[in-house]
Amino acid sequence: MALGSTGKSGTSTVERKCVTEAAASRLSNRWLVLFLLLLIFIFNYADRFLISGLVGPIKKEFGLGDGFMGLLMGPAFVVLYVLAGIPIARLADRSSRVMIICIGCIVWSMFTGLTGLATGPVTLALCRVGVGIGEAAFVAPAYSLLADYFKPERRGVAFAILGLATYFGQIAGYAGGPAIAEIYTWHAAFFAMAIPGFVLAGFAWLLIKEPQRSATAQVQEALAPIIGRLIKARSYIALMLGMGLGTLSGVSFGFWGPTLFARNHGLTESVASNAFAAYFGLAGLTGMLIFGAVSDRLARKGPHGPPRLAAFSLFFATLCILLVTWSSSFAQSKTLAIPSGLLGGGWSVGVMASLQYLLPDRYRATATATFVAVSTLLGFLVGPWLAGEISGAFGNDAQSLRIGLSVTIPAGFIAALSMWYASSRLGGDNEILRRFESERPD
Repeated sequence: MALGSTGKSGTSTVERKCVTEAAASRLSNRWLVLFLLLLIFIFNYADRFLISGLVGPIKKEFGLGDGFMGLLMGPAFVVLYVLAGIPIARLADRSSRVMIICIGCIVWSMFTGLTGLATGPVTLALCRVGVGIGEAAFVAPAYSLLADYFKPERRGVAFAILGLATYFGQIAGYAGGPAIAEIYTWHAAFFAMAIPGFVLAGFAWLLIKEPQRSATAQVQEALAPIIGRLIKARSYIALMLGMGLGTLSGVSFGFWGPTLFARNHGLTESVASNAFAAYFGLAGLTGMLIFGAVSDRLARKGPHGPPRLAAFSLFFATLCILLVTWSSSFAQSKTLAIPSGLLGGGWSVGVMASLQYLLPDRYRATATATFVAVSTLLGFLVGPWLAGEISGAFGNDAQSLRIGLSVTIPAGFIAALSMWYASSRLGGDNEILRRFESERPD
């Protein structure tokens, strides 16, 4: 069944799952909504990755090792991010998603600024926890909101544009933070990166209007039956596993990449971060846009296309990133960064488009948050921390970091296989979940 096809009930997927273009135009311009969410998501990621461009000065000031920095990048951020994500999404399924996004933006911006006031490892960790709680309020409500503003056959491009934030945000964190730190201090970098979030929260509150939910979408359901239903959809589990392992692979390299460049090639933190951002970031931006457009074209032919595209791109991106990790030449690393970024930039678009196709609107935000929680826990909790711990065990140098990343990066190969499996089940699982919905009394 194509994404916009009509099911057995005679009601089109478009009618069931999203606001029509006319209805959306009476609320807010959908491209304005997308633009504002993109800006908010950019600073979501910038604040998240800012610490990875400032590893050197933070370690020096507080006398920390790679293991503790990995803890700050991963577990300190992700544990509360995950624990807060599902209840926040449950709230988003029955109340204003716009309000939740705005409050979350204010919270993570506040804790980003407070990080600049940290006086030691404990306060650093507590601030990272606060950033994680705030950022948990964005992803599920934002994707759910866009799914109401864009028809299924247009969501690939919409999600790809939103996904650009992961690269713009990383570039801002990698390059902006060290640049500010060189002129002032690393503390000032956190103060500066906190300011835009407060401004954007105000604009979003004033300019984004909440779409009217369908009658069935407004009926709140207990979490346990939803989870039980989702477990029966094997494609949901396979996509979640693939997203988690793909995130583990990519995030471990994303957080430690600038440090790897600095150690491998004898660069300063600022030069290494700028080079990493320029080559991986710009290639990733391009890949995100290309794969978004291709994903939409494949989606018109059937649901299996986007996850297969994701599997293909992630497999070869993982291979290229491993080659970058072990490259002894800076020029070779920069050259390999281009295919790594192009292929790695867009694989998540196909996963998120497939997820929104699969899920009924009654619990779309809740199911998305559960998906994001599990995949993020697997990716962020394990990836940066494990790479840092292994690096610390072998010496905290270039060679030890290569070894650590060589343990985490290959998870991308398993992720690709999981996504390919999901592609074969997606259409049937969509019918199963729709049938559950039609049989459930309101």
